[in-house]
Amino acid sequence: MLLKASVGNDWTVGARDTSVRPGVFAGRAGRALRNFLETAPAFLALMLAVHVAQRNGALVVLGGWAYLAGRVVYLPAYLSGIRYLRTASWLVASIGLIIMLAGVFWP
Repeated sequence: MLLKASVGNDWTVGARDTSVRPGVFAGRAGRALRNFLETAPAFLALMLAVHVAQRNGALVVLGGWAYLAGRVVYLPAYLSGIRYLRTASWLVASIGLIIMLAGVFWP
């Protein structure tokens, strides 16, 4: 929707033969999506490993919530341009993945 708002209907309903430059928010949203798509497979793989190994200890729960909380904060922080909050939320989510990995090996 942000891309459509920044480039207009002619491009979004057309053949998209020409490239467009998205607006600030559409560009940020696209980069945030690409960042999410880099970390989501790791989170899903860890969740599968947790399920297969039947590990549902405190580390897994803490890591999972940290990842989700970091990702929830990341998008509005990125869209609003708050650099340090964006970086901090990314770090919280990444540490959450590491904590989950530790929970797979140490219940």
